[in-house]
Amino acid sequence: MLPAHGEQIAARGGPITVTAPNLWGMLADLVVALHAAYLAFVVFGFALIVLGYVAGWRWVRNAAFRLAHLAAILVVCAEALSGWTCPLTTLEDSLRQRGGERVYTGDFIRRWLDWLIFYNAPAWVFTTVYLAFAAIVLVTLWLVPFRIPWADAQRRRHG
Repeated sequence: MLPAHGEQIAARGGPITVTAPNLWGMLADLVVALHAAYLAFVVFGFALIVLGYVAGWRWVRNAAFRLAHLAAILVVCAEALSGWTCPLTTLEDSLRQRGGERVYTGDFIRRWLDWLIFYNAPAWVFTTVYLAFAAIVLVTLWLVPFRIPWADAQRRRHG
């Protein structure tokens, strides 16, 4: 039979307390993974667009991909300009609090940058970076326009 949560069991170095996995903490970690995937889509999606343009990859002109990518960075900009906390950050914090874990301060990127490189900047710096990145994404829409499949088909039919 397995020991219950909080029960002490004998071990070589002395008794240890058994703790059950924290479901809320695991769900919060899942939200962090989703948040990281969102960030990766924005950053690496842009890199792939530029690389794809240079390499002649047709898929980087896919309208759905490009519009989803643009929408993703515009959501980040809207949050930064309005002062809203990202819903994923709010959800993660709520799950951590419910599980009795420490809740962090700041937005997702700021807290992870702080953890990764110990860099702490005012919020306006992050907002400026987000807006500059969105402007670059908009420029790539002009330099590397997306293709609309039904428009391409119509263009071929009408010569």
